[in-house]
Amino acid sequence: MARAGAARDSHRRGEGAAAGAGEVAGRPGAAELDRLIHERIRLGMVSALAVNESLSFTELKALMKTTDGNLSVHARKLEEAQYVVCRKSFDGRVPRTEYRLTAAGRRALERYLEHMEALIKVTRNR
Repeated sequence: MARAGAARDSHRRGEGAAAGAGEVAGRPGAAELDRLIHERIRLGMVSALAVNESLSFTELKALMKTTDGNLSVHARKLEEAQYVVCRKSFDGRVPRTEYRLTAAGRRALERYLEHMEALIKVTRNR
């Protein structure tokens, strides 16, 4: 019983299979999966911002096919991590919220993609 609990706890911390992939790639400890980006909506936001100079709240909402509230929560988490910056302005009388990916956000996305590529390589080589 304790063994199952330990396995569950290690999974929550991002250990287990992910850590093994990093070790196989020759970088023990480098295999921590960035759970902030791993979430579907946030990964989509960061990816979309990586290929666009900036996107408005409305554009991101349409791309992610989500609600205002859901997008706001995810955007706030990315802002708190300093992965994105938010700029609010007005277009005439209409408020406009625009997001840009920061250098830290781009590095985080690159690390995440490298990690996923390592997992794919290890899985395919089995």
